[in-house]
Amino acid sequence: MVRPTNEVEYEQMLLSRHEFLRRRPGVLERSTYVLLSRIRVQGPMSIGELSDAFGLDASTLNRQTAAAMRAGFVERIPDPDGGIARKFRITDKGARMLDDERESIVQGLDRVTADWSDEDIATFAAYLRRFNTDIERLSGRPWPRPESG
Repeated sequence: MVRPTNEVEYEQMLLSRHEFLRRRPGVLERSTYVLLSRIRVQGPMSIGELSDAFGLDASTLNRQTAAAMRAGFVERIPDPDGGIARKFRITDKGARMLDDERESIVQGLDRVTADWSDEDIATFAAYLRRFNTDIERLSGRPWPRPESG
C-alpha cells in the first residue's frame, strides 16, 4: 500500500522545481532571500546565531554573508546588546530587494491561485505553516514569523 506521505514527497519535489514562484532572474539568490528574511524578522544576528538558526557551518554562512555584504544587502554592526560578536543587519537596499522579491513571489502565487477562494488559500497556508512548524519542532530550529496583519 502506498502511504499518503509518498504523495506529499512527490508534490513537494514538484513544488521545488517551480522557479517562477521563488525569484525573477537576476534578483536575489534563494540563500540570500532566506538569509535576509531571517534577519528582518529576528533582527541583527551573529555568524554563530545564523549557524544555529540555519543548521549550517560557520564557513558556509561566512561565504553567504560576505556575498550579501558585497551586494550591499547587509552590514556588520556592533552587537546592540553589548556582546562581543559583531552582527549582521539588513540594509535599506537589502530591505528593498527583499520586498521586491517577496512581491514578485506573491504575484506568482496570486496567478496560481487566481481561481481559489480566500478560504482555500487560508486553509492551504495553515497546512503549510503546520508542516513547517512540525519540521522546525523535530529539527529543534524554530523559525520566527512576522506579525500577521
